[in-house]
Amino acid sequence: MLLEQHIEELRAELRNCCDRDEYHEIKAALDEALAEYEAWLDEVARDEVPPS
Repeated sequence: MLLEQHIEELRAELRNCCDRDEYHEIKAALDEALAEYEAWLDEVARDEVPPS
């Protein structure tokens, strides 16, 4: 599964969640996936910048 798909699925689960504990678990997983995605974007951007 692509990371972007995983993030969208977690967002959908979060929107439909009714249980407080489950909400916190899903939110933590979403935050982790978003951090991983941001790290990947930083890596891609770093690779795109030509050396000076």
